[in-house]
Amino acid sequence: MTSSDDAFHASATPYRAAGSLQGRTILMSGGSRGIGLAIALRAARDGANVVLLAKTGQPHAKLQGTVFSAAEALEAAGGRALPLVGDVRNDEDVAHAVAAAVEHFGGIDIVINNASAIDLSTTDAVDMKRYDLMQDINVRGTFLLSKLALPALRKSDGGHILTLSPPLNLDPKWAGKHLAYTMAKYGMSLTTLGLAEELRADGIRVNSLWPCTLIDTAAIRNMPGGDAIVRAARGPEIMADAAHAVLTGSNLAEGAGSPTGNFYTDEQVLSAAGVADFRPYSLGADEDRLVPDIFL
Repeated sequence: MTSSDDAFHASATPYRAAGSLQGRTILMSGGSRGIGLAIALRAARDGANVVLLAKTGQPHAKLQGTVFSAAEALEAAGGRALPLVGDVRNDEDVAHAVAAAVEHFGGIDIVINNASAIDLSTTDAVDMKRYDLMQDINVRGTFLLSKLALPALRKSDGGHILTLSPPLNLDPKWAGKHLAYTMAKYGMSLTTLGLAEELRADGIRVNSLWPCTLIDTAAIRNMPGGDAIVRAARGPEIMADAAHAVLTGSNLAEGAGSPTGNFYTDEQVLSAAGVADFRPYSLGADEDRLVPDIFL
């Protein structure tokens, strides 16, 4: 799916926004493709400023898009973009991204922790380099980007950290299936839980968002049998719309308790925003044949 396809499908979804991200500045890890790019494109359609910190400065042999092509798509969609080639594992790269966002756009209103690595191997099979990669990107990267952006977020009139991580589900089966990956994703979720409480008095909201079903991404398509798997998935636009609803507060406060420290699912958020039919997000499979995502 190309960037122009993303923009088209986003405009054709059943979600009707009650708020806007116009003029808000978003700092996102990753975002050169997939769910991150879809979220950024949805914000750009409002006229948001988006700073992308991603490793892909040159075209990848198997994965479509670079941070620069993503920035072009964001500006074509109506936003302003600042593409930065960097690694969320590198302290200097993250510090530079925070400083560049403040210098270029005058501040930071939203941090989106999108960058993540995945390996579903069992403990016997997982390579420790892959283990370290997941811990460094998923856990440390989320913590570092959030930490270094805090001074700027405190100056915003509506600071928000949104992390793409699952609810903290302690059903043993998720640890038993792929312990290394579960630890890494739950580390991201623990960051949400802890920062929400730590920053409550500062007025900075901290939440997580996770899909109910498998989402079509290039990473999944490149897996063995990936083309068949994604036919039972939804497009990334459902996560883009859900993230937009969370970040604009669309109907979430009504009877939902605190606006911070939540582990939202895409269906929960969009239902609260008035979406009753999720079929337009599907890539063709009937709703009862969609592949559920893990951790739920």
